[in-house]
Amino acid sequence: MRLGRLFWKFFFAFWLALLLAGAGVGTAVWFHHQSEIERLRRERDPFVAGGGRATTAVAVAESVLRHGGPAALRSMLTELSREHWPQLLVVDAKGDDLLGRTTTPESVAAARQQAALGEVHRAARLVELPAGGGSWLLFVPAGGPELRPPLPPLSRLAGPPGEPPREFRPGFGRPAEPSLWMPVGVGLLTSVAFSALLAWYLSKPIRNLSWALGAIAEGRLETRVKPLMGARRDEIADLGQDFDRMAQQLQSLIGAQRRLLHDVSHELRSPLARLQVAIGLARQDPAKLDVTLDRIEREAVRLDEMVGQLLTIARLDAGTRDSREDALELVDFAAVIADDARFEAQSKGRELRFVGRGEAELRVRGELIQRAFENVIRNAVKYTAEGSGVDVEAWVEQGQFVLRVADRGPGVPDSDLEAIFEPFYRAVNGSSAGGFGLGLAIARRAVTAHGGEICARNRDGGGLVVDIRLPLNFRKD
Repeated sequence: MRLGRLFWKFFFAFWLALLLAGAGVGTAVWFHHQSEIERLRRERDPFVAGGGRATTAVAVAESVLRHGGPAALRSMLTELSREHWPQLLVVDAKGDDLLGRTTTPESVAAARQQAALGEVHRAARLVELPAGGGSWLLFVPAGGPELRPPLPPLSRLAGPPGEPPREFRPGFGRPAEPSLWMPVGVGLLTSVAFSALLAWYLSKPIRNLSWALGAIAEGRLETRVKPLMGARRDEIADLGQDFDRMAQQLQSLIGAQRRLLHDVSHELRSPLARLQVAIGLARQDPAKLDVTLDRIEREAVRLDEMVGQLLTIARLDAGTRDSREDALELVDFAAVIADDARFEAQSKGRELRFVGRGEAELRVRGELIQRAFENVIRNAVKYTAEGSGVDVEAWVEQGQFVLRVADRGPGVPDSDLEAIFEPFYRAVNGSSAGGFGLGLAIARRAVTAHGGEICARNRDGGGLVVDIRLPLNFRKD
């Protein structure tokens, strides 16, 4: 199975939708993680309002210092340092740490500045102890180690009876997982957007085709959809081109039928008028009845011949297969037809020469091919100049049977070389030869029904050359 262009458009649109949905979900998750990182950064910053864990650690140390004094705080800090608590510095008025740890003047000055703001949720506090206990500065310096495990606020140290505080439960303090509805929502929005775009992309040309079909049904056969397709290149555009070809063929066929009806009505008027005249003469002069009846018979025969040829054209145009197929050797078949036409040519003072080369066996509708060959050859005999000859050649060339008929008649204007294959064309330069102008029209339709082609060109030195080509490998289902 061949994968068409429409398949690849669907394929790439599907994967583009998936990629965009994935990118949307990834972007949402990234923003979520960025917010968590920012929150953690703020919690680790000891000098940011609401600093979280550092603020809580300072609050706990302040409570211990106020109620137990420097000795109790020193004992607590010594124990907490072994448990990887944050580096909480306790500095007296001289700038010395309670545990003898090294401090920098810059960090102490920054902590004093933060403590001077007097806000409860600051990670730096200045504690004044009564009874000569001195002044102590408690702060967590910037860049200190992370709080492990998290130090809960004093107000939430105790949990329900028999349960640990929630701050010490598994998973507490971890970043919140993104909601499951977030990827679902992003995927839904992306799929809806792409479905709407794909529906519009497919429905627009279909609406154009629907409009064009309605226009054709209303009789506007000049309607075409290719201009409405733009630069589109896929199976729907190919369908539009097929529709245009169908519309063109319908327009040509209906136009041809209209012209044919017009020509038939025109051609029938002449013999019918002559019949009426003959009948009128017979009534006026009964003595000329025999002559009048002969004239009536001739006109009736002409009408019968014209109707028969018109029926043949109608059957060929309709594609009716009412004749059987026979396996014929076309070179010999053309020789037999040329031999029969030679007698007619000799009776008119003309010659017919035939040359055949090779063999070309093909299953054809023998009656149609016979009429095609006869009409072309007899037409050449009819129009070739008296005393001249008709050259008929038949051969095989590149898988095709070729029949060439060349006369020495008046020829045809170059602008009419295609028109001579239309019904009722008889405008030959000054020729008074009779006929209905249906022979070459039947020949073209018979040849086309077998997948071949027929064309004409003017002959050097005067005359007309008609070529018939039939493919030897033609098979019509």
